[in-house]
Amino acid sequence: MNTKKYLLNGKFIGDGGLAVIAGPCSLESFDLGLRIAKTMKYLCDERGLLYIFKASFDKANRTSIHAWRGPGLEKGLEQLADIKKIADVPILTDIHESYQAESVGKVVDVIQIPAFLCRQTDLLIAAAKTGKIINIKKAQFLAPDDMIYAIAKCRESENDNVMICERGTTMGYHRLVVDMTGLKIMREFGYPIIFDATHSAQQPGGLGGASGGDYRMAFPLSRAAAAVGIDGIFAETHPNPKEALSDGPNMIPLDQMGKFLDEVLAIHNTARKFLCENETL
Repeated sequence: MNTKKYLLNGKFIGDGGLAVIAGPCSLESFDLGLRIAKTMKYLCDERGLLYIFKASFDKANRTSIHAWRGPGLEKGLEQLADIKKIADVPILTDIHESYQAESVGKVVDVIQIPAFLCRQTDLLIAAAKTGKIINIKKAQFLAPDDMIYAIAKCRESENDNVMICERGTTMGYHRLVVDMTGLKIMREFGYPIIFDATHSAQQPGGLGGASGGDYRMAFPLSRAAAAVGIDGIFAETHPNPKEALSDGPNMIPLDQMGKFLDEVLAIHNTARKFLCENETL
């Protein structure tokens, strides 16, 4: 079984290597975004890894209506375009409404569909029409098998450039659990599999009007995912998560990202030696 692969900045995602999607939860400022992009690119270049910068211009799904959402579409895309040019990195950002797809597609390399919206037909069609790679996060309430229908909506909209992202399953008591067997099930669809390390360590609504989490859990969860077989790791990071404007508790401190990558990469490289032929990364 062959997995599709995509070329970005001279490196492939889906060819057996480990791609890294990382950045702050929201684009708090241009300076912060650029600092994280440059740091992560350096760490990934050292290890020969494809790096994709991630940040949201609008966090439309915050727990509280009073929570920080981001700089907005126009200003956010301007900042993302500048980060892309200055840091020389591919860009990923998420969209929440169909009208955002066209303008976002002119700037970014990967459009992300949030987990709660992965069944929204019009949103998937709009993202597909941009021709960009689409990273579809699996909803917390969906079985892994059900993701084939989200993929089909993109494919039948003439865009087969899809990745699938696991981010944990809702348990109903401010906790998430990751079903590692789902990674293998979704791999059989033939598309790159991404593991969202930090959202899997999230505690939705765990702080009352905000989400909690424990970033330390991202380390063992990511090692486990790498052992099963993944094509990329998604992790939110921040120089000082305690001061982050969103998702601080589950973001990995920027100065720990090198250690994080080394742990995941070591397991990833070892796992490749033991995978059966039909599971080849």
